[in-house]
Amino acid sequence: MTQSNIQNGPGVLPWWATGRGFGLFAIVTGAIAWIAAGILVLERLELFKNPDYVTSCDLNPWVSCGTVMKSWQASLFGFPNPLLGIVGFAIVITVGMGLLSGANFGRWFWYGMQVGITAALVFIIWLWSQALYEINALCPYCMVVWAMVIPLFVFTTARNAVHGLFGKSAGLRKFFTEWSWIITAILWVLVAASVVLRFPNAFFG
Repeated sequence: MTQSNIQNGPGVLPWWATGRGFGLFAIVTGAIAWIAAGILVLERLELFKNPDYVTSCDLNPWVSCGTVMKSWQASLFGFPNPLLGIVGFAIVITVGMGLLSGANFGRWFWYGMQVGITAALVFIIWLWSQALYEINALCPYCMVVWAMVIPLFVFTTARNAVHGLFGKSAGLRKFFTEWSWIITAILWVLVAASVVLRFPNAFFG
């Protein structure tokens, strides 16, 4: 299947499902998340050097990167979680650059990309739940990462659906073509609402 045709029927690909369109999308979202993860790594290094260090986003008892970083959840695999982001989002950016350069990856690659992005979404859902209901503190840079992983997941899934990786259903392709932006917006609103409702004092005093 080429970039200009959809399996099992004619049609024009939405811009984000083309090679260059998705490449640009991956670079922008991946770069924003990578920068946020990089800042978290630098802040964590400062905490390693000085346990009393006040991070740049320690704003109040509810918005405190330091509180989150000192929790066991922030090093689930024995090292700071942002290191996963540094590697993972660098891969996303590299894939985007490859697509912008005209690379044409095989189906197996996109299945692997789907698994990786899905794992990232599951991980941030867990981190979101821990921040809100166990750690009881917010990390703004972490939330930037959450905000970028959501569209990465939605549009990676949509791109793969449009290209027939999940079957040849025209209805499935139509659904993702028409609803991907709306799904992304709904997920953003739900996450934002959960944060505001859980920490009203952080926003309203």
